[in-house]
Amino acid sequence: MSASAWRERLDGLMAPDLAEEIDLFEAQMEMRRQGRMEDRVFAETRLRRGAYGQRYDNGHRHDGVASRRIAFPSGDLTKGPETLWDAPGMLRIKIPWGGVTPHQLEVLAELAEEYADCILHITTRQDVQLHFIHLDDSPTIMRRLAAVGITTREACGNGVRNLTACPLAGVCRGEAFDVTAYADALFRFLLGHPDCQDFGRKFKIAFSGCETEACGLVMLHDFGAIARSRVVDGEERRSFDVYVGGGLGTTPHQAKLLAEDLPVEELLPWTQAVARVFARLGEKQNRNRARIKFLVAKLGIEEFRRLVAEERAVLPHDDRWTSFLPQVPRFAEAPARPLGAGEAAAAADGDPVLARWLEGNVYRQRQPGYAVVHVALPLGDISSDQTRALADIARRYVGDTVRTTVEQNIVLRWVRESDLPALHADLVAAGLGDASANTIVDVTACPGTDTCKLGISASRGLAGELRTRLAATAWELDESVRGLRIKVSGCFNSCGQHHVADIGFFGNSRKVGGRAVPHFQVVLGGRWRENAGSYGLAIGAVPSRRVPEVVDRITSRYVADRQGEESFQDFIARLGKRELAGLLADLKTIPSYEEDPSLFSDWGDPREFSMGDIGIGECAGEVVSLTELELSQAESIAFEAQLALEEGEPARADELAYRAMLAAARALVRTEWLDAPDVPEVTVREFRTRFVDTKLFYDRFAHGKFARPLFERHERAVDGGGAVDGEDARAIVEEAQLFIDAAHQCQIKVAGQALQPVAQ
Repeated sequence: MSASAWRERLDGLMAPDLAEEIDLFEAQMEMRRQGRMEDRVFAETRLRRGAYGQRYDNGHRHDGVASRRIAFPSGDLTKGPETLWDAPGMLRIKIPWGGVTPHQLEVLAELAEEYADCILHITTRQDVQLHFIHLDDSPTIMRRLAAVGITTREACGNGVRNLTACPLAGVCRGEAFDVTAYADALFRFLLGHPDCQDFGRKFKIAFSGCETEACGLVMLHDFGAIARSRVVDGEERRSFDVYVGGGLGTTPHQAKLLAEDLPVEELLPWTQAVARVFARLGEKQNRNRARIKFLVAKLGIEEFRRLVAEERAVLPHDDRWTSFLPQVPRFAEAPARPLGAGEAAAAADGDPVLARWLEGNVYRQRQPGYAVVHVALPLGDISSDQTRALADIARRYVGDTVRTTVEQNIVLRWVRESDLPALHADLVAAGLGDASANTIVDVTACPGTDTCKLGISASRGLAGELRTRLAATAWELDESVRGLRIKVSGCFNSCGQHHVADIGFFGNSRKVGGRAVPHFQVVLGGRWRENAGSYGLAIGAVPSRRVPEVVDRITSRYVADRQGEESFQDFIARLGKRELAGLLADLKTIPSYEEDPSLFSDWGDPREFSMGDIGIGECAGEVVSLTELELSQAESIAFEAQLALEEGEPARADELAYRAMLAAARALVRTEWLDAPDVPEVTVREFRTRFVDTKLFYDRFAHGKFARPLFERHERAVDGGGAVDGEDARAIVEEAQLFIDAAHQCQIKVAGQALQPVAQ
């Protein structure tokens, strides 16, 4: 079906704000194609809609359907795309708090089959990624997603990324309360929020229902909330301990306590206050120092807390801060299949395969008779056919209670324990019966050199090799080892979360005899539990091909030298860096290429290793100012007005031109009044007072006349509008573009004045 046919079919199914957002993006795409938008501005707008460039010359998925989707004019993958529009990319899709329905899974499966490589990839932020997407297809994909309540907005770029939460929320045996409703409210509140559009880098949020487990990983986040509950005068009082300034990457930071026992009524306004402080004081020039963790470290948590409290005190009131609270009970789930009288718990009945699956993949809920089933997805991948099968299985056993996890798996909640053997059989039939969940076999990995432009080493290739080797002996391993976590990142950015793994690896390289050798740095003893309670110890880099031997040596030494019930973290701390480095010393020695050429290639890639494939990453994009982005959006609306004019819709063109001028005027007003209400009367009044009367908005040749069309059109709107013909519409559409051009000049002038030195 064509893009226009899909658009017509989906009209009315999408939420109006999502439909308008996608229309705007489509207009921006056309403007970029015509050279009417800068590369860097389009890159940021594209990233903020989840459309992300990917590596195309080193992937291990260039086969089957994938190769049919990659249609470079040259026909040669090694030469790469000729233009942005030819390049296969990735579309990141937000799944807030991991909640997804069977119907949504089916739509995702269709999109992966029709536009990608038939693979859905689950990320360590509970997102779904589709790879090998062509940019031209992205608006249609976005519309089909929006029709089932899914968005890609701000999935990448310098904004609030997907909000994660414990996949066991509501059924966990140890939680204070179910955080789902609060996570959902914060996600909706921050999506597209004006206070979150001027960050220097990305901003990640997580929720956890307890302090002790790993599901939320609050301590490695920019902003995190841990649930607390107590009874006061016979009533439950819910609150959160709020943390800020965590993060991994090259310089990992543990989050600091911002507010203890914060009432749930204050969650949204305090988050908004944090966002405003970050937007105002965070680094904007040096991307390497632009995360909030650096701001918290620079100011100190006490000063940062004071600034946030001060900001909270002056925030304009917003009804949304608490309007969601009466709706919290509706997030309480009910089982799709009620328990029968005298129903018995599941038993393996002598079946070793089922027994292992029950042991590793099943979690007993706090609700008696029900369990959570972890569907293990090797490397986070699930095919379109498997996704459809899983949707059918979910409908049969649990209904809509499905969630993705930060360990790149999917969970089915509210499974009757008596249904577990039948459910397992259905999963096995779909190729989803892997019993490795929550074991050392279930290795987490970022995309690495498969598709990421920043990937140095083949994280997925290594993870696949480790899975294969460990799976062969998993049930022969000592129990203390079987529950360890291994996590792999293709570079130092820690997308695979290697810092908080028991055994972590991140990609780098070394030179031997003039040739590059793929390596992985070894990081040991991170604490996955306690919401990522501590980070691991780097002990040196080893050649990629020798990493499996590293795992063998470390785990064997742990089993042999463990003291009583000593944890792996305590064992690593007791041995210390010197002893651990000595244990691996011989593995770091590299023979010449002639002696052992195998070390000079990476897992899953027979070619000789090269750093030449590495490109510029798009993890956050360039820093584009809030005013630039808003003026760019105004131009996009004006472009839509031009299209409406061409399509013979003068009334719509007139309205869009008016909206474009309002958007540009408001962009300028917000340089002086960040909280300016998005109300036409206020925008026009403040624009006149602050920029026209002061002659800041003063076009060089027309002597201010480009401001008049806004005032005249606004007066017409106040008087009730009135019919416009084609000639009138054409005039205002042209005037709107001139108005925006003048606004750009005004913005440059104001910015220049701000940089002038103050006379002493």
